[in-house]
Amino acid sequence: MPLDKKRILTFLGFAFGIAWLSGLVIFLTGGLVDSPEISPGSGVTLAYMLLAFVYMWAPAWAHLLTRLVTREGLGGLNLRPGRKGWRYWMLAWFVPALMTIVGGAVFFLLFPQYFDADLTSTRQVIEASGQVVPENLWLLVVAQTFSAVLIAPILNSLFTFGEEFGWRAYLLPKLMPLGWQKAMLAAGVIWGVWHWPVIAMGHNYGLEYPGAPWLGMLMMVWVTFGLGIFLGWLTLREGSVWPAVIGHAAINGISSLAVLFVKGSPSPLLGPLPVGILGSLGWVALALWLFFKPGFKEAQAAE
Repeated sequence: MPLDKKRILTFLGFAFGIAWLSGLVIFLTGGLVDSPEISPGSGVTLAYMLLAFVYMWAPAWAHLLTRLVTREGLGGLNLRPGRKGWRYWMLAWFVPALMTIVGGAVFFLLFPQYFDADLTSTRQVIEASGQVVPENLWLLVVAQTFSAVLIAPILNSLFTFGEEFGWRAYLLPKLMPLGWQKAMLAAGVIWGVWHWPVIAMGHNYGLEYPGAPWLGMLMMVWVTFGLGIFLGWLTLREGSVWPAVIGHAAINGISSLAVLFVKGSPSPLLGPLPVGILGSLGWVALALWLFFKPGFKEAQAAE
């Protein structure tokens, strides 16, 4: 099957155009930090609304608009629950927690000076919010971890569907004529570059690190390479976008776990969060394993 360049370019035009235009509005109205509130006292900023419901949903709108403009129809939406049962859903749900713990552990083993077993920073955050600090903060950590693992994937799916319905349900299958390896690499790079405007405004990394924002923009591509292969593998193996939606939501839900144990100011480019080079090592290792395992090629054939 030849590469459908027209539909790929149309999709990318919509996905980047909608997202980057909303990013420009965010930038011109105060950026991510100084964005005005939607209504005084609400705490909900214009930047948050545009980021959550326009920028992050741009790939989904691009998917539908491309089908409309090119008269592709609604076949092959990849919205059916799946064909292989619960196995890939469970992997999507729980692997992100494991990879986050692995990445955080690697970072703290290499930089133990940043590890705070007493949870001092967490205590200070709770005190600053005016809440009562529990006697045993570790119970709070356990409760938050269970919530992040079990509940967050459901709640966050509202937001991650917007990306996955575009990148994994539409773009990835369209790129498969390149060969599964090139398709995965291309999709990962495109996904990372698509984030660049918000990374340049401080999303994920802030702007206080050396080489900001350029190194952060490059780091995002490194991260989306690892995450994209996992999410793409789930989609191809299950024949449905929903495991990728859950997996992406689980990643977002658990990714900040390591912050609870941080003291000092480590470089966000290193870790311990999964968007740092050390924090993402678990994901990159998993991606390389999936990338070269024989079953991965079988997933392409199944499509």
